[in-house]
Amino acid sequence: MPEGTGEKYQVKLATFEGPMELLLHLIQVNKIDIYDIPIAALTEQYMAYLAEMRRFDIEVASEFLVMAATLLLIKSRMMLPKAPKETEEDEDVDPREELVRRIVEYQRYKKVSLVMEERAEDESRYVSRAPTELPVRFAPPQGLSVKELWEAFQTVLAVKRELTIPEAIVAHEEYRVEDQMQMIIERLLATEDGTAAFRDLFLSGTRDELVATFLALLELIRRRMIVVRQPILFGPIRVELREPVEPPGLAMAANEG
Repeated sequence: MPEGTGEKYQVKLATFEGPMELLLHLIQVNKIDIYDIPIAALTEQYMAYLAEMRRFDIEVASEFLVMAATLLLIKSRMMLPKAPKETEEDEDVDPREELVRRIVEYQRYKKVSLVMEERAEDESRYVSRAPTELPVRFAPPQGLSVKELWEAFQTVLAVKRELTIPEAIVAHEEYRVEDQMQMIIERLLATEDGTAAFRDLFLSGTRDELVATFLALLELIRRRMIVVRQPILFGPIRVELREPVEPPGLAMAANEG
């Protein structure tokens, strides 16, 4: 540092996660063939890096020292004279073979980790959430459940005009479920395809009559005389006759018996 200038020189030493990363860095910088490593030159550069770490008071991890010992061992074996072959089939074992295998394996690991990091960075830009349940599910082949029919009936009552109190007091009229069952069957038989909209069955009548009609609908479903479907999600509910269709009177008598 020049005197009187007050300037300080900062030297930054590259850091590596482990000895394999340092070796791979030296191989790439010097453009060394991994399968034909000049072990003497590589060992010299590796030891020089460790010396620099000590010069800057950087603690040298034990795995770096283990790799240094491994490189020195391989270097010493490369310098020893080769033993004579006893047979022609004997092959010389390259002392660098195990080191080369580990470097190649580490190189593959680094490539995979880079791809994973890129994917993680791309996915960090998006936020996902669990799927929410739809308020109305698609109707299964066997039709809607009783709970779903009851909810549909409550919707019909909610949109139906409010009942007004008549000026004259009349006697309470009773509605029989059997009569409403007959009415529903006759309504369906009167159509071309034997079907009707669920809402159309509750267009008129007092609250008692509508409740009796709803109970009749449930009884017909239980007797397997009709089926209720919702062909399209959020679509209208349809009431259908089952095949074959018997005359209403005979069907009632047969099921009641």
